[in-house]
Amino acid sequence: MTHPFLYEINTRCWLRTLSEEQGRPVTLATVPETEFQQWLKLGFTHIWLMGVWTTGPRSRSHALHDPQLRKRYSEILPGWHEQDVPGSPYAIADYEVPTTLGGEGELKSFRERLNKHGLKLILDFVPNHVGLDYPWITAWPELLIHSSQKQSGTFQQKTLRGTLWLAHGKDPHFSPWTDTAQLDYRLTSTRTAMIQLLKSIANKCDGVRCDMAMLLLNDVFAKTWAHFPSAEAMPKEEFWSLAIATIKQEHPEFLFLAEAYWDRQAQLQSLGFDYTYDKHVYDCLVEHRYADLQKHLLEVTPEYLAKSVHFLENHDERRIASVLSLAEHRAAALLILGLPGMRFVYEGQLTGALIHTPVQLGRCRKKKINPDIEAMYQELLAALKATAIGNGEGKVLHPLAAWPENPTAQNFIIIQWQRLPNEFNLVVVNLASHRSQCRVHLDLAGLTQHDWQMRDLLDREVYLRHGGELAQEGLFLDLPEHGAQLFQCLLG
Repeated sequence: MTHPFLYEINTRCWLRTLSEEQGRPVTLATVPETEFQQWLKLGFTHIWLMGVWTTGPRSRSHALHDPQLRKRYSEILPGWHEQDVPGSPYAIADYEVPTTLGGEGELKSFRERLNKHGLKLILDFVPNHVGLDYPWITAWPELLIHSSQKQSGTFQQKTLRGTLWLAHGKDPHFSPWTDTAQLDYRLTSTRTAMIQLLKSIANKCDGVRCDMAMLLLNDVFAKTWAHFPSAEAMPKEEFWSLAIATIKQEHPEFLFLAEAYWDRQAQLQSLGFDYTYDKHVYDCLVEHRYADLQKHLLEVTPEYLAKSVHFLENHDERRIASVLSLAEHRAAALLILGLPGMRFVYEGQLTGALIHTPVQLGRCRKKKINPDIEAMYQELLAALKATAIGNGEGKVLHPLAAWPENPTAQNFIIIQWQRLPNEFNLVVVNLASHRSQCRVHLDLAGLTQHDWQMRDLLDREVYLRHGGELAQEGLFLDLPEHGAQLFQCLLG
């Protein structure tokens, strides 16, 4: 089984930076070949071009005039100009690529180049809402949550049906997104229109990252919008079940990735999602809740874990190099890269970027390279290529106390990977800021019949262990603070 390795790119900033470096305009069709070669070298399988769709002037106006955003722009991009702010890529005016990025034809060319290199293209699908400039707002307002009178979280809109108050898109736990308008998923017509839209997107890429996917679940949607009456009762079938099945009839290998929270991941997986965010892993790492993380990884099913997305940063989160020390970062990175499921890296993460750029910006400050972090990732990724990790069967093992009254086993995450019968790999991390010890029983057929040579691919140490001893007492591990080991285990 191959576990995907996803690389997220802030497309607008990336092409702008490439243009400055190349001394010429770079669009999707003229991306240098060196970019593709670098992605292959690092081992990525999927490239997510975040923010390729068209934004519009009404939504952009919110990004330009929001006081908090303007303050943030000035902090991270001194001397910024209005042309540096194309607006949020999640307030979409049209699911077409703007000419500034190269247009539809160049997206097709870019995808073809990716596919020739064995890489797949992921694009955004924002199902919950549309931007204020989306054509449906005036042409088909009945597809949107609306009222004949002003309510909190609405805006007045002249439409072909008259003047209405349309609701802004929202997460029920936060204020509305004022650069968007909310779609009404209680209506069969809205669901049909969105599936047709999704069909058109599926012809342009190999998969979609679905923004805030859990907002469309029937019970979530009904509760969120109960104060707005609907002309129809909520359909019994979940939107995602129908949408995913429809797309996969035409594109069986098409990948559905859900941004998902609130413990709704398993439900979304059951509806057909190939992968769902597992932010609990991220939260435990940055909040130093290592025992909770171990408990979580041991309690979830192998099937759930294999369909989970593991990350240390993305366009919504702080830069991990600004949160964790180098030693913490190294251990956390090996863990994320070593778990079954989709491994996920954000542009700039591999070189230690510190500045979190708001998605509304189309130009980023030049990223300073942290040589220690760059070298760390180069070492990890090169070592992983020589293993079964990501290309075999992975399972999380249960660390046991090394001796009575030693609680430090709770700081370990241990993952065993196997592709061939006479060899296996172990990912071992001690996440704590102090030395820790544990024992672990390996899950391996024929373990007792052989002696094993265990080579740590990160520090080149070699150990010999007897299979009978491993089966009886377990493998003893003693790691320093934030220790990280990657073992290649062969017959001795």
